[in-house]
Amino acid sequence: MVQLRFPDCRPWITWLLLLVGACHLPLGWVTNFSAAQDSSNPARDLAEGSQGAIVTGSRQSRDAGLAMLQQGGNAVDAAVTSMLVQSVVENRLFCFGSEVPIIVYDAKRQVVEVIAGLGAAPRLASPEWFREHRDGKIQGRDDIANVVVPGFLDACLTALERYGTRTFSECAQPMLDVLRQRANRSEPNDANQGDADNSRDIDFVRHHKNFLRLIERLVAAEQASNSDRITGLRRVSEYFYRGPIARELDAWSREKGGLLRYVDMAQHVTRIDDPVAVSFHGYTVYKCGVWTQGPYALQALRMVEDRDLVAMWHNSADYVHFVIESIKLAMADRDAYFGDPHFVEVPIKQLLSDEYTAMRRSLINMEQASLQQVPGDPWQMQPVLGLPPQDYKVHSGRSNDTTSCLVADQWGNVVSATPSGWGGVIANDLGLELGSRMIGLHTWEGHPSLVAPGKRPRITLTPTLVLKEGRPVMAVSVAGGDQQDQTSIQVMLNRLVFGMDPLTAVRSPRFGTDHHINWFGHEPAKLGSLTVPREMNTDLDKLQQRGHHLQIGRPAASAVILTIDPATGLKQAAGDRGRFAGGY
Repeated sequence: MVQLRFPDCRPWITWLLLLVGACHLPLGWVTNFSAAQDSSNPARDLAEGSQGAIVTGSRQSRDAGLAMLQQGGNAVDAAVTSMLVQSVVENRLFCFGSEVPIIVYDAKRQVVEVIAGLGAAPRLASPEWFREHRDGKIQGRDDIANVVVPGFLDACLTALERYGTRTFSECAQPMLDVLRQRANRSEPNDANQGDADNSRDIDFVRHHKNFLRLIERLVAAEQASNSDRITGLRRVSEYFYRGPIARELDAWSREKGGLLRYVDMAQHVTRIDDPVAVSFHGYTVYKCGVWTQGPYALQALRMVEDRDLVAMWHNSADYVHFVIESIKLAMADRDAYFGDPHFVEVPIKQLLSDEYTAMRRSLINMEQASLQQVPGDPWQMQPVLGLPPQDYKVHSGRSNDTTSCLVADQWGNVVSATPSGWGGVIANDLGLELGSRMIGLHTWEGHPSLVAPGKRPRITLTPTLVLKEGRPVMAVSVAGGDQQDQTSIQVMLNRLVFGMDPLTAVRSPRFGTDHHINWFGHEPAKLGSLTVPREMNTDLDKLQQRGHHLQIGRPAASAVILTIDPATGLKQAAGDRGRFAGGY
């Protein structure tokens, strides 16, 4: 385990807050630190409870998960229940036929594990196929060729089998209720079918009727097993991945010119991974592996370890510059090395080592913003590789979607999940929406994410779990593509270094950069870019003088946070506006 140490800074902050009026210090960060206490951030936005808490991307999914907790279900039961509802009510951010990485703290075994809820590319997917049929591009939305094996359902079933206490049928009941409500809406009068809005309404109702039948078939498969809970869960998986649903998907894909086949579905396996972790300020921060972008956030945390961030002042020009330059270096390594570890060797141990961290940190110039992407060479233990990461140089499609789900229960279990995936197509007769995750693969020879049969695309989805002395104290999940871990880094620093309460930590103004290769459209990096919100009260002139290419605005990301006080057991949950928290 890599050890990072910071002095406890919270007494410093308390002292400074008390003296700021007398000292008249130019502390823009103090205003931000206190933002959640004013009338624009009412206390009701912070949910809390001694038994359980949840925060998700929609009110209905929050309510469903909270009800499961109140009925005696654990955090995994509640997370699965919530995410199933999310796949209906947030189906333009996340769909049933897509993916979800999940980090679980299992209180009984006192371990942190990752459920890799991501499917692989079909056996027919190859660079040659995309060069022949798509001019070398792996497109974004609405292309049937972008479908990978749906990983979400089996991730949920695996989670329930390994950690849960409820059946699939029990967890799916709130989802079924929502689907029945939507499917039972009267279809518009056929006389008006020429109207575009009317046609969309018809498609909407029919789609939910088909999707309702699909979920009812899965529930029936479980109940027909007439056996124990574990056997029932496995019957659902068999029915979907190796039974009638898989064969119907095969037939649909063949008819429509897609690549997905029965054999791809039948060979799908949900892996249980060890997380990647570093120690930071007395905490242990856990992320998913290098098939996600998560480990680069750990690199960035390592690089900020030797500076007194409190002395820089929160969101000051020095602070913004130092944190964003650290992020630039870590993201350059992300772009150069990350990919499916079953196909490419990623030097993650070296990337997080003391020696490499020190070398990379030495490249940060506090007087000048970097205007180049500079990956290092962890294999040779050199600070600079000498080549920029490969970008596709051809604009492919985009896919902007993702939501969040965090849950903690009364027994100490915690779930941090980032469900995602839309932008794809609908298998109409099944009502099954499928994502477009193949866009995380490329046709660039030598690239770590070169498309190959059975290879998982690299994804931006990156939930976070934080422990202190072996007990969970915080979970974070962010929607926002390449901005996700730029946001989670800032939320973690807000909480762990500056001691902010959860609501303030998640809603303090944030900055971001596009100084990286876009993992969706594969466009080259926008070198030197820096987005800063106007309300951050940062000295913009100082940032411009250092060469940052400033844009005033808010980075496109939405975060949620859940904290647990290990002494009292109090759980608090909050999120950016438009996210919904609950506790009891």
